[in-house]
Amino acid sequence: MSDTPDTASRLDELEMRVVHQDQTIEDLNAAITAQWKLIERLERQVERLAERVADAEQSTGPAAPVDRPPPHY
Repeated sequence: MSDTPDTASRLDELEMRVVHQDQTIEDLNAAITAQWKLIERLERQVERLAERVADAEQSTGPAAPVDRPPPHY
């Protein structure tokens, strides 16, 4: 099989595609890693907030009914 200009240009095009795909994969991996770190941070934050709400509910006890007329009166 001889190395014709057509074959060489096809090979060059495939090599450029592989390089572009490798860069795209690295970019996507970086984005996913950043998102995963953000998700973990937000999960910890939600967990802390849930604990604070539970502590606040326990410290206040049951809510007392309010003897006010509804706002439409």
